[in-house]
Amino acid sequence: MKAKETVDALGALAHDTRLEAFRLLVQKGPDGLPAGMIAEKLGIPPSSLTFHLQQLAHAGLVTQRRVSRQLFYAADFAAMNGLVAYLTENCCGGETACGPVCEPVKIAIKSQPKRRSA
Repeated sequence: MKAKETVDALGALAHDTRLEAFRLLVQKGPDGLPAGMIAEKLGIPPSSLTFHLQQLAHAGLVTQRRVSRQLFYAADFAAMNGLVAYLTENCCGGETACGPVCEPVKIAIKSQPKRRSA
């Protein structure tokens, strides 16, 4: 993922409804959910949901497919993993492998001796 795509993805996720919808789709896996069920689970009107899902789709975070008369949305796991990889690619200063979770090494900071007041 490149910087522009990362900014678009983070911008799309920077809204509580879109973040909640994306997390729901991640939980449901690659099959996703029909738009009506997403609206029901999030408790928002379908017209509002359409706007939010389109923002996520434009950022490349969700896919859309038609099954008969229903639109299904699913998280794009490759895009999600690309975003996480971009955010953590320099984890730990590149000196150690952090594994799937970035856990930077804590550096001990020496405390400064306290000055006595005169």
